[in-house]
Amino acid sequence: MTWTTRPPTLPARGPAPAGRRRRVHRAWSVAAVTFVTIIGAAGFASLPGLLIEPLHTEFGWSRGTIGLAASVNLALYGLTAPFAAALMDRFGIRKVVAFALTVIAVGSGLTVFMTASWQLVLCWGVLVGLGSGSMALAFAATVTNRWFVARRGLVTGILTAAGASGQLVFLPLLSWIVEHHDWRPAALTVSVAALVVVPCVWLLLRDHPADVGLKAYGAESYTPKPPPAPGAARRALKALTEAARTGPFWLLAGTFAICGASTNGLVKTHFVPAAHDHGMPITAAAGLLAVIGVFDVVGTIASGWFTDRFEARRLLAVYYALRGVSLMFLPMLMAPTVHPPMIFFIVFYGLDWVATVPPTIALCREHYGDDSAIVFGWVLASHQVGAALVAFLGGVARDAFGSYDMVWYASGALCAVAALMALVIRRRPAVTPAAGAAAPV
Repeated sequence: MTWTTRPPTLPARGPAPAGRRRRVHRAWSVAAVTFVTIIGAAGFASLPGLLIEPLHTEFGWSRGTIGLAASVNLALYGLTAPFAAALMDRFGIRKVVAFALTVIAVGSGLTVFMTASWQLVLCWGVLVGLGSGSMALAFAATVTNRWFVARRGLVTGILTAAGASGQLVFLPLLSWIVEHHDWRPAALTVSVAALVVVPCVWLLLRDHPADVGLKAYGAESYTPKPPPAPGAARRALKALTEAARTGPFWLLAGTFAICGASTNGLVKTHFVPAAHDHGMPITAAAGLLAVIGVFDVVGTIASGWFTDRFEARRLLAVYYALRGVSLMFLPMLMAPTVHPPMIFFIVFYGLDWVATVPPTIALCREHYGDDSAIVFGWVLASHQVGAALVAFLGGVARDAFGSYDMVWYASGALCAVAALMALVIRRRPAVTPAAGAAAPV
């Protein structure tokens, strides 16, 4: 793809002369900035599982109470996403993302002053939840939809993997800080990391290819930048109302709720304390989560590549079935030390961690077209509601039964249900795109 520089006020020109040097399309640099932004914001997602034991020890709060703050965070993360996607259409990606990062930094920073559990719910649950919701996967979906026509699945996989990359970067560091310097410096580290990314977003991210006089990557024609879409909340609710009348929406929402329950709500929040219950040091357990992040990068990018080539619903069914099997075996693998069967679980589970995202976004795009990013935001909301319920109920189960075993088994069974639900999703008949519309992927 030829990248030529034009005044933004002029219409896009035709292909560059044959002798002109070919350059990397600007879409790839925008994707790179988005990747780095998501990595920088991922620190906030790495911390909750590390806070449960220190907060329980210092303040005497029950694990259920601490899990409530995590569940509020996860729920708002999802419920904010569709409105954030609509706000990006109204105010632009840069403004929304920069503001969201600032809110994350403030919320995480204020936790160091808290003395009561309601303050944890307010700072970590509400403020960080709202900020992170605007940095949710709907952000990646919006960037992909605007800047790419070709390679959408692959780019979606790469941007989804950014969260795992951030986990890889932050988890070992934050666990070391918590163990050697208390939890407060770790919270401040998250705050600083979010603030550092703000200038990167403001200076380098662009809202639309038309801002720099380009076609989207892989597009056959130039598309002018659409005017700001007023009524962001109304548009988000309208997209929900229309999607809710269709069967695929409820199947996607149901499967993604189980996805959230079996990843963010369960493993990300409760794996470290569960391993610690069996005598494993917190740093070792956090290191295992970081390794999940390593293989998640590989699995998610591969999933994006598969999504460009294979039927998305069948991919989802395979992913959920394999995840359910792995969770069923986890209680038998818990031990004071890291041993080969646990490493095998970490690698296997890591490859499947968020591999479900590229095919889920592809199915939203297939069924809901121009509103697909907002509809995916609502599907993501169900993901986070499922995560929130298990984050809370997992802590309650641990307080009641003294073990997480029941939660692992229940989540494995739910994944089997999700696999069946994915197979029920019907394919939408192919239609000829209207003139100037993006070609289907």
